[in-house]
Amino acid sequence: MNPLFRPPLSPELVARFVAIVGEKHAIIDPGDQASYLIEERGLYRGRSAAVLRPGAVDEISAILRLASELGVPIVPQGGNTGLVGGQIPLEGEIVLSLRRLDRIREVDAGSDTMTCEAGVLLASAQAAAAAADRIFPLSLGAEASCTIGGNLATNAGGIAALAYGVARDLVLGLEVVLADGRVWHGLNKLKKDNTGYDLKQLFIGAEGTLGVITAAVLKLYPAPKTTETAFVGLGSAQSALGLLALVQNSTGGATTSFELIGRLPLEFALRHGDGQRDPLARAYPWYALVELKSSAREPLRERLEEVLAAALASDLIEDAAIADSLDQRNALWRLRELVVEAQKREGGSIKHDVSVPVAAVPDFIAQASAAVEALIPGARPVPFGHLGDGNIHFNISQPVGADTAAFLARWHEVNDCVHAVVEKFGGSISAEHGIGRLKRDELARVKDSVALDLMRSLKRALDPKGILNPGKLL
Repeated sequence: MNPLFRPPLSPELVARFVAIVGEKHAIIDPGDQASYLIEERGLYRGRSAAVLRPGAVDEISAILRLASELGVPIVPQGGNTGLVGGQIPLEGEIVLSLRRLDRIREVDAGSDTMTCEAGVLLASAQAAAAAADRIFPLSLGAEASCTIGGNLATNAGGIAALAYGVARDLVLGLEVVLADGRVWHGLNKLKKDNTGYDLKQLFIGAEGTLGVITAAVLKLYPAPKTTETAFVGLGSAQSALGLLALVQNSTGGATTSFELIGRLPLEFALRHGDGQRDPLARAYPWYALVELKSSAREPLRERLEEVLAAALASDLIEDAAIADSLDQRNALWRLRELVVEAQKREGGSIKHDVSVPVAAVPDFIAQASAAVEALIPGARPVPFGHLGDGNIHFNISQPVGADTAAFLARWHEVNDCVHAVVEKFGGSISAEHGIGRLKRDELARVKDSVALDLMRSLKRALDPKGILNPGKLL
């Protein structure tokens, strides 16, 4: 029997939870729950005794206090954009949706901070920062639908991590409801606070297994006054590594994004994206999407042109195009975004969100590609991602004409193949998507045993009854 299995909750117990939020904000009918029970790729489909949509921290506290008393499992959920099943109730758990906690409590430009509730959309947080002539630099493809709480629970990365870090680097304080219903009021704007353990870091990246993040104080930065974007053709991934070093050394902290894209993923985007065109005159094996930003009005265009001219003269790059307008910049980034969408049109795709040391990225891609092609002849590696921080989305599209179901049935076999190469280079099997259910068993194999013991000790201390997102991460 599944050790996580729990018998269905009685209507009387469900009614006690519903009473906390009111019938208007509780969803009981399975048909009405559908958008909360299925993750984006369809890998996980769950069931729930109830979807609760609290609108205040006090309501969340009451829900968890009752859940702790009764031993009822709870699955916290933000925008339901996660890709590893961490937000799906797989054994009938109650879903705790944070979407109604959507207030931006404060934007403090003087302190360069913003206090957001967990249900605020990432795009809304970005817009609020922009209205104060600031930026919140976390940027993801799902930013129009993912939430701040979900971003922090999974320690999201994105395209600007090279310059600003990942989600945990962008947080000063948290408000968290613990498993027993107590509220930790840790919302502070202090950049220096040496009064003991940095508790907020326990909850960021914990995927809702240690507590429910309800609000956060986020770091803001001066809005860029100058932005320059270039699309560069390269002969090899190794050349991309050389270009990254040249750009960073020549532009200092102005380099905010450096995306690596293989020719095949670009072909997918061109093939399936309406009205898309190749930015360069001919095809190259690899491409880099490079962006520079500065909060001062400085001649970044000249600096970028000088860097690219030097790279061209030394045969480090093959060709390059610099965006001349905002529309052209948006078109270049649209191509990058289309890589993810276009894969769906090419049949089954087995995905990997991994990281290796930046200097090892070219060798990792070469060796992982060879290993996958040997395992499944005709399989099509689709590597792309954030070269600047070593995070590569190493996806595998099915062979042309292959049976999709048969290909996807080899998901774990392909994972083992790719993750073995990741381990060889001292990398991580999850760079920015989290562990969830998808990688839980694999984590137990690759994680240091002492680290796992510490994680389990934290789980027992903060959630002794095991009610928070059971069966995920650990």
